[in-house]
Amino acid sequence: MSRVGKKPVIIPKGVKVVVADGVVKVEGPMGALEQSYKPEVKVTFDAASSSILVENATQTRLAAAMHGLYRALIQNMVIGVTQGYEKKLEIFGTGYLFAVQGKTLQVRAGFANEIHKAIPTGLTVAAPDQQHLTVKGIDKQLVGMFAAEVRAIRKAEPYLGKGIKYEGEVIRRKESKAATKK
Repeated sequence: MSRVGKKPVIIPKGVKVVVADGVVKVEGPMGALEQSYKPEVKVTFDAASSSILVENATQTRLAAAMHGLYRALIQNMVIGVTQGYEKKLEIFGTGYLFAVQGKTLQVRAGFANEIHKAIPTGLTVAAPDQQHLTVKGIDKQLVGMFAAEVRAIRKAEPYLGKGIKYEGEVIRRKESKAATKK
């Protein structure tokens, strides 16, 4: 039995939830999200206590695996429509920069050509300056995936620290070969 799955998802005021036909729809002040779920789990909304309870319906191995997963996905949806999610990225290097032009992210990361990446719908991407990028949205998976794709353009390398990293991420620095030949 999942420890995460046992806990009910508390629904704050101002959030509307509909559970019907294998789909959970959550609507809040920042937008609306929906998630379908497998028949191995049973999702019920209790309006009296304003909470969602996810239960293991078939007691199979697959149902046990899905139990905590769907509870966590529903919790992420509730947080997304009330507070939203945000990832911050930094870029280091001479001539490296971020720029947002309409629905396109422009990245200069030391390659011969600039990289242009389309911004998915549902995300707000802003570059307050050329070295920082902020990705905001209500869907945790979409925010994390887009930030990971941008970081994968050129991950920060350990010798000089040049590249793209998350804000607050620590890059373990290595010593160069020249420093060890003393």
